[in-house]
Amino acid sequence: MVKQPFIRVKSVTKTFFGKGEDVTPLSNLDLQVEQGDFVALMGPSGSGKTTLLHLMAGIDTPTSGTVHVGPTEVSALSSRQLARWRNEHVGFVFQQYHLVPVLTARENVELPLWLGRLSGKERRRKVDVALEAVGLTDRAEHLPRELSGGQQQRVAVARAIVGGPELILADEPTGNLDARAAAAVLDLLKELHARFGQTLVMVTHDPRAAAVAGRVVQLDKGRITADEIQEATR
Repeated sequence: MVKQPFIRVKSVTKTFFGKGEDVTPLSNLDLQVEQGDFVALMGPSGSGKTTLLHLMAGIDTPTSGTVHVGPTEVSALSSRQLARWRNEHVGFVFQQYHLVPVLTARENVELPLWLGRLSGKERRRKVDVALEAVGLTDRAEHLPRELSGGQQQRVAVARAIVGGPELILADEPTGNLDARAAAAVLDLLKELHARFGQTLVMVTHDPRAAAVAGRVVQLDKGRITADEIQEATR
């Protein structure tokens, strides 16, 4: 039996229909990602990279074409099915940290686990592992306002990995950070990818961020213009 790639985007077009001009950020696009790959999606503003990430996550659906992640045709799931699938299989890291301000770092990391059927003891164990992995064990009881931007993004990364998802999707994860904090988060993503082996797809406009990935896919006007395997330089 031929092994299928982990992510399969086939003949995908996405059009946003408006009262004025329609916008088509993706046009008849094909992309495959192997399990365990670390892929950076790059391109100018409006090239379709974030739209592509949202389709992989099931946050949006294609106008035509199909999106598979593992054995699941994500583009065919209902809203309720998507919510369950995302919670079980996908971790998210965004440019905005999206931490709940009244919850501690530990409580923010634990949030995705409340949707499952784990015992309190098992939730605590998983949170401890995630916080240790991002180097924030000593900040577990701090509120977001008591953490630096880089530390807040580390909490967001811990929240993304805490459930052991197969797929991590990161949308400009260093966009709100200064150069030093950005470098630390990129090193962290690279280390976690090596340690846990999840498939990681990251949208970025920054060549320094793309340098940590093993593959860089360039998009422009909804089409792939370059697709290169690289040796990560960080």
